[in-house]
Amino acid sequence: MLQKYIHTNFDKCVRVNTEDKGKHIGLPYPYTVPCVSGMFQEMYYWDTYFTNLGLILSDKLGQAKNNTDNILYLVERFGYMPNGNRTNYLKTSQPPFLSLMVKDIYEKTGDKEWLRKAAKTIQKEYSFWMERRITPCVLNRYGINREQPGCDNLEEELIKRLGFEPPIDGREKRIEHFAASCESGWDLTPRFGYEVFNYAPVDLNCLLYAFESNMAYFCEELGDGDPTAWRERAKQRAELMKKLMTAKDGCMYDYNFVSGKLSPVLSAASFFPLFVGMLTKSEAYAAHKRLMSLEMKCGITACEKNDLRGNYQWDYPNAWACLQMVAAAGLINYGFTDDAVRLAVKFTSMVENCYQKTGNLWEKYNAEDGGINTVNEYEMPPMLGWTAGTYLYLIEICKKYLNGGTGNE
Repeated sequence: MLQKYIHTNFDKCVRVNTEDKGKHIGLPYPYTVPCVSGMFQEMYYWDTYFTNLGLILSDKLGQAKNNTDNILYLVERFGYMPNGNRTNYLKTSQPPFLSLMVKDIYEKTGDKEWLRKAAKTIQKEYSFWMERRITPCVLNRYGINREQPGCDNLEEELIKRLGFEPPIDGREKRIEHFAASCESGWDLTPRFGYEVFNYAPVDLNCLLYAFESNMAYFCEELGDGDPTAWRERAKQRAELMKKLMTAKDGCMYDYNFVSGKLSPVLSAASFFPLFVGMLTKSEAYAAHKRLMSLEMKCGITACEKNDLRGNYQWDYPNAWACLQMVAAAGLINYGFTDDAVRLAVKFTSMVENCYQKTGNLWEKYNAEDGGINTVNEYEMPPMLGWTAGTYLYLIEICKKYLNGGTGNE
């Protein structure tokens, strides 16, 4: 029943708008937005990766390719993928999942000519992160495109969403903090305190490690380029991340390159090293027990419970769909299959129960009570998007490892 609802409503989330109009940036192909109606009627960057997973599992590969081609178009046009296809989103990007999307499409189609063009384009995105988001410690950070209009309004938006004036000295630093928070996709979170601009985040650098590894793979598939050089970049990044980000508990934390200290908050971003396959087996086993402390009754919470003040939606007790997928995939990569299946059952059951009560899928859930009583910075919308994509992905895990699966067929 729920899967039928998802398959039907995916089509209702497709928009066609090929011309720039007002703040809307036109796209050459039909594109998928997160919500059937109401909020979020644009194509968002990292949302689209998880949406594409669901589209591919729903035999809608053509639409997943359309979404990917639209992001490639925006990278060609702007030199990076904006947060979404609106001019007010040009200030920031979002977590760089594009190389993963390209890999997914290529492995389904085998189209090397398409891959050749895509690989050329995504190197422009890589240059954006390496030239405009580099830090003194040589790792990368989230930031702001200060030349874009609308940046000066960000201080007021930050205060509105937090519910108080943060202890950040100066308007410019508040703008930088909020913009970088938005670019992280985790707006807002206690992971970075009030100085996200000073952090090299675990998830961002893992995604760039994946980018470098995927480019090596693309070079080999195409018989073009230098795969050895890309592998060396990935190797050097992994070594530096392990040196700077690994705590005594074995987990990797966000690194403050100004203070030289790690974030005091454990978050689900620490699953990303497992997700991208950066760790050795012994390193993954060392981190495993601490990571699973984020597991609650109904799924993985964004951050461990903490005493930091703030109206943070990327925090305990919220369970975001995308983080469940990252955690489950990472656990399977290192043989923690029982944990992955348990998480898959928990989260899909929660989604199904809430669907039966409300008739909708939602942007986020409460990992403790299994409902939609969540911490919000705005009115939470019903959402298909990454919730649907993650649900279908986790259902496949259940089918594979539980002899026939779980949930509504």
